[in-house]
Amino acid sequence: MSQTLATRTLRSTGLRAGSLPRWGVAAAVLGALLVSLLLFAVTPMQGVADFLIFAVVLTVASVTVASWIVEGRRRAKDRFATSVMLVALGLTILPLGFVIGYTIKRGLSRISASFLTHSMAGVGPLSPAGGIYHAIIGTLEQVLLASLIAIPLGLLVAIYITEYAGGPFATAIRFLIDVMTGIPSIVAGLFVLAFWVLALHQGFSGFAGAIALAILELPIVVRSSEEMIKLVPATLREASYALGVARWKTIMRIVLPTAATGITTGVMLAVARVTGETAPVLLVVGNNDFINNDPFHNGQASLPLFIFQGAGSSSNFDVARAWAAALTLIGFVMVLYIAARLLTRRNALARG
Repeated sequence: MSQTLATRTLRSTGLRAGSLPRWGVAAAVLGALLVSLLLFAVTPMQGVADFLIFAVVLTVASVTVASWIVEGRRRAKDRFATSVMLVALGLTILPLGFVIGYTIKRGLSRISASFLTHSMAGVGPLSPAGGIYHAIIGTLEQVLLASLIAIPLGLLVAIYITEYAGGPFATAIRFLIDVMTGIPSIVAGLFVLAFWVLALHQGFSGFAGAIALAILELPIVVRSSEEMIKLVPATLREASYALGVARWKTIMRIVLPTAATGITTGVMLAVARVTGETAPVLLVVGNNDFINNDPFHNGQASLPLFIFQGAGSSSNFDVARAWAAALTLIGFVMVLYIAARLLTRRNALARG
């Protein structure tokens, strides 16, 4: 009797039995927000954080209850799980949004063509002039050298442990890579300082920083590339071997192109990780307010080091330049990632 009454009620309101329309979900969300506003207006409850938590919990509960009434228990559980995942997604993105938004707010006012094309040569802490051109050159050269070292070596290691090695030896290599993944960046910088700078008497240089960054980048490239190569179906390899194609040619022509998108994403994550490293650069690169295009001799500036020194300065001009450099560094990483995604998409379309 109650089920028949519920069905008649749904028909009278234009709803289908077992289906919650989009406007129904929107109404439940809007109702939860209005109730939250009313309670915070007439009760002692206050605070932005408290309101957000209360509103989110009430919204999830209202959507779940509405789904339970209209669609049944099974569908309500599905909507509850979906709502919880969306809340988790929002909690993950919210801090990133605040960081990027605050950096844009503080750094955008200082960004200009002059700031990007001039160095800090002869500029004092109380002067509003100066720029980060020398730091941009240093970062580009150091990250490029580190990538030239880590990416080919990491891909070769990943190919070896997935396509050739097996048993305890491959397990030992994976264990070593996992240990390297957890190495603090300061340890990599200390190693290069003790071995390259002091023991071999090579001195401070951008290349010394590139070696330290390559140590940090290598395990990420290996692990990400290994996982992507494992996802390539074994049937593709077997079909190639059945046609008499050599193993190395199968890897180059079939395995790597199939996993190229995932490998590129992992490589870009590794590059993005080392681009913002400060500790190794601080220990082995030194600093230079002048433009140094030679990463193999003398000290060289970098964006992370420039930000670190500017943020700790007592001068408001240095702090403003540090925020602008931080915004430039974020933009640099975003450009690299977008370019890599577009490149892999173009390659995928060309193969298709």
